[in-house]
Amino acid sequence: MSRITTDQVKHVANLARLAITEEEVEVFTNQLDAIITFAELLNEVDTENVKPTSHVLDMKNVMREDIPKKGLDNEEVVKNAPDHIDGYIRVPSILE
Repeated sequence: MSRITTDQVKHVANLARLAITEEEVEVFTNQLDAIITFAELLNEVDTENVKPTSHVLDMKNVMREDIPKKGLDNEEVVKNAPDHIDGYIRVPSILE
């Protein structure tokens, strides 16, 4: 017996605004039933001694020490700017 009906597939397709044919309904019904069957197999796995985790590998952030450094000199920055005045880079206006 199928765990999902063709009417349920049609309903979900309608909610998703998908136009599907009757052949596609049958294919999707079988595929979704196979997915549900596989998901039910996971209920049989013994997870009693398994700690909840968000990732299977032990991961941690590796961050460098935050050390302030001198930035670029203002004259060096505006040297390559196509348009600048008094040490500021001029850009086209985007607001009216």
